[in-house]
Amino acid sequence: MSQGNNNRNDVETTNTQRQRLVAGTLTCPPLELPTLLFDLLPEILCRLPVKLLVQLRCLCKFFNSLISDPKFAKKHLRMSTKRRYIMLTNYNPSTRRDDEFVMYDSPIPLPFSTSAVLTQTQLHIPSTLTNGNHGVRLICSCDGVFCGQLNNDSYFLWNPSITKFKLLPPLENHEWTSLSFGYDHFIDNYKVIVVSDENEVRVNTLGTDYWRKIEDIHCYTKYGPGIFVCGTVNWVSWDVIISLDLEKESCQELCPPDFGNENNWWNLGVLRDCLCVFAGSDEYWDVWIMKEYGNKEFWTKLYTIPTIVYAEFLQDQGLVVDQDLLVNAALYISEDDQLLVKCYQLDNNHGATLAYIKFVVYDSKTGTLNIPEFQNNYEHRDAIFYIESLISP
Repeated sequence: MSQGNNNRNDVETTNTQRQRLVAGTLTCPPLELPTLLFDLLPEILCRLPVKLLVQLRCLCKFFNSLISDPKFAKKHLRMSTKRRYIMLTNYNPSTRRDDEFVMYDSPIPLPFSTSAVLTQTQLHIPSTLTNGNHGVRLICSCDGVFCGQLNNDSYFLWNPSITKFKLLPPLENHEWTSLSFGYDHFIDNYKVIVVSDENEVRVNTLGTDYWRKIEDIHCYTKYGPGIFVCGTVNWVSWDVIISLDLEKESCQELCPPDFGNENNWWNLGVLRDCLCVFAGSDEYWDVWIMKEYGNKEFWTKLYTIPTIVYAEFLQDQGLVVDQDLLVNAALYISEDDQLLVKCYQLDNNHGATLAYIKFVVYDSKTGTLNIPEFQNNYEHRDAIFYIESLISP
């Protein structure tokens, strides 16, 4: 046989082998590739923002079933810790009434930028919840769900990311001075806690239509909503912290940091997922966090800001010290160690005293302060940080 025929036979043999290889590949079980995709889809989708997932849910029954699954919502929540927003409640600019608000939110990184104007997205609470009533207060949030109050003294839960809400059962005619909201890991459910002016504590577990009284517990809260952290709700009570364990529904007292005799006032918050204390005096602001919850020895001072630095900054801004801005709370720490502080500004020019809030950013590396600029220069009533989520109230 000639050399040319041998080459031709080799080519034909190679082609036949390739055809058999391809044919063998095509005869593999047809479910292998789709099964792999179905396994990977949740891992891919749980990393996407809620707005896109809501749109994908409308594409087909499979996406709707997957994204609506509570297990997927929890998986997505674990991946959403960096998708944080600040909810701003503003006085209605058309009426300037102290019981009518307009709500906006902004992504978290923006307040720490010195060059950008903070963009805001207006959010609308469903009209079926408010029934035309603009007197809405957002009080606290947990896992992307807000707990709030209407001006008819009814309470509600609302997730603005998925525009779902739930009206809570009515309460008896008490003066309820504190509202809190948190997650009970033991029963895998959320609880709303209210404290009355008589220090009576009641709890509503999400999915039930009644309030239970927690017996033998009296929370002598000083003011404000409870702070949820590590499965507990915490209040300031004069010179101690009252901690309510949501699983055991029992209280204990925690010691605040050792301030010495310097601090005139202090309040609670959450920074880096730890309980924090923001304390002020005539000379300093101090920011503390409890790195191990419940252990007094783990109170750590993060920042000390001299009041004189703040006073000089206010003067540079054309504001009057001790009259224009009253420092209130530490809100957030950025990845590059900048601290966002909330201050109250009192306004007596409209027939009543209204409390607006201003934001001040403290750069711990340079020791400087600045006031972030917002796109809509409205008077801010309050600010709450939240994570976008698929959790349904």
